Amino acid sequence: MSTADLGHGDEPRARTGATASVRVLRVGGAAAGPRPDWVVVEEPLQVHLRHRGVTALLGSTMRTPGHDRELGVGLAVAEGVVRRREDVLEVRHCAGDMIRSDNDVMLVIADDVGIDGARLGRVSHPSSACGMCGRDHIDDLLAMVPPVGRDVAVSAEVLLSLPEAMSERQTVFRKTGGLHAVALATADGSVLLVREDVGRHNAVDKAVGAGLLDGVVADVLVVSGRAGFEVVQKTAMAGIPVLVAVSAPTSLAVDAARDAGLTLAAFVRGDRMTVYSGEHRITGVA
Repeated sequence: MSTADLGHGDEPRARTGATASVRVLRVGGAAAGPRPDWVVVEEPLQVHLRHRGVTALLGSTMRTPGHDRELGVGLAVAEGVVRRREDVLEVRHCAGDMIRSDNDVMLVIADDVGIDGARLGRVSHPSSACGMCGRDHIDDLLAMVPPVGRDVAVSAEVLLSLPEAMSERQTVFRKTGGLHAVALATADGSVLLVREDVGRHNAVDKAVGAGLLDGVVADVLVVSGRAGFEVVQKTAMAGIPVLVAVSAPTSLAVDAARDAGLTLAAFVRGDRMTVYSGEHRITGVA
């Protein structure tokens, strides 16, 4: 069968927001043969800051289009540029500015916010994975994770229920099977919002950005995959005291969570989980 039979070549892909329609060849099963299918859209996004009349690049990443404004704000939170809703005067796509693109977002920062120029442009390599490349010193990395002093009491039953509650809201994942998800939740198990993206770190930034813009105070951040160092760092920067991961943590993530006083529960599946730090916040543990 030739590639023409699959509808490749000059045929444009039908894109709808975060997904695109493509022709594929299914092998085996009742649905074998050429057919349409859905894949996740992946495109670069650049986040710019305008502060006291000066525009600078904060960073760039490969992401799934959608909730771009929230992603830009979340990245600014993770990089220590903004901490409060009042720090962000405006956030928009750059159409009408000197940069004209749906893949560029501009954050206008309040004049009274002090910005360390060394923090700008550090996340500069388009990637849907980690923005920490080139930061080689472990002590320097751990120093980037602020202490999380806020105490909440969350039952083990609630923590075990959150991955499924998040999964029920993963609308694009059900269509494509190709996205990470992040949820913000309260200590009583209420899911406040869910965001999806091709990159787990982008999904965290989208959720954190949405929470800041909407004035949401979350007690728990839930990730659909593993908990690496940067997920812990972003959770701590957002001041969220509990992190739940469906998959495994890394050694540096565990070290960072313990140093920051963050509660980290991983392998949270069914009726089991493993708590790596901050167990004092979890109630109902036999």
